[in-house]
Amino acid sequence: MLSKKTKYAIKALVALGKNVENPPMQIVRLAEQEMIPRKFLEQILLDLRNAGYLYSKKGAGGGYSLNKNAADIYLVDILRITDGPIAMVPCASLKFYRKCDECHDEKTCGIRKTFIDVRDATLAVLSKTSVADVIARESNGEMMF
Repeated sequence: MLSKKTKYAIKALVALGKNVENPPMQIVRLAEQEMIPRKFLEQILLDLRNAGYLYSKKGAGGGYSLNKNAADIYLVDILRITDGPIAMVPCASLKFYRKCDECHDEKTCGIRKTFIDVRDATLAVLSKTSVADVIARESNGEMMF
């Protein structure tokens, strides 16, 4: 299941992607527009800024804007920033691998093999879906969440 942190991060990036021709968005406006708790949004935006996806400006006329083109921000990267591993079990993770304590033999483990398939299918979608794609889906009236 998608965590609220990840969902809010994607919603914020989509809103900022739609706002690209305008001055930076203030957190208060972004939180109200996207119905995201302000304090939670502040932490999410800080994480995204620290990862290089956002630019922030303080003071009058300040706020947040995308630091990259929306077409270059892929959901797989956002998910990893906000939630960590894509895989549902640690032994199937590419970037956060950890052997399962209860596993006797990874090479023959049917659970691991199944969740590697799930991971690969998830990565296939998230790795080719950008914030720009999400914006396009919204403008075409497609359901996202």
